[in-house]
Amino acid sequence: MGDQFAIELSKSKRHERTRNYVRLEHLRSMRGSEQVAAICYRIGKRGIEFLLVRTRGGRWTFPKGSVESGLTHAQAAALEAFEEAGVHGRIEEAAFARYVRVKPGRDRAASDIEIIINAHLCEVSRLAVPEEKDREPTWFSAEKAQRRLREERAADYGDDLARIVDRAVARVQRLYRGEHRGPRREAKVIEIDNARVTAVSVRTGGKMLRRGRT
Repeated sequence: MGDQFAIELSKSKRHERTRNYVRLEHLRSMRGSEQVAAICYRIGKRGIEFLLVRTRGGRWTFPKGSVESGLTHAQAAALEAFEEAGVHGRIEEAAFARYVRVKPGRDRAASDIEIIINAHLCEVSRLAVPEEKDREPTWFSAEKAQRRLREERAADYGDDLARIVDRAVARVQRLYRGEHRGPRREAKVIEIDNARVTAVSVRTGGKMLRRGRT
């Protein structure tokens, strides 16, 4: 198990008066060219299933967002999973894969922007109502998730997303079927439970960070 941390998500005015918070909206300008994604899965009677959410444009995707100053990549991915999909469970500290998203520049003269997305495997124990509206978190088989991820996307980007599903399936199989050699080494994980992400004290300048709304 990873180090212990806690990110306060309470909206209580009393707590806001007694704690000195830094709202994350004020840190948005510090974003770089990296993002994080939570590759959320469960194992049921039908095998491995993946949890996808809707983008604001209506496409299916993994819970995903920007790297936040003061948070590790896994912590940021855990918060995205909780806010966008209501995920409770545990997420691996280390990214198991990375992929690249290319966004066009703001105008014709500007160069395309390459964003590296760090994918963290997240085992879901249960779902709650997401904090963000209109995300429609839905379970899909690996094959159907790949089809949904390819829809309305450029072929190369859709293929990259589909390969993330393949790599996630392979990793889950190694973890749960013991197909790798030698003694099993547990991945460091952080827990996502009860509107809090629990596993190291996350502070910036001695001030506890609270997740802001966007």
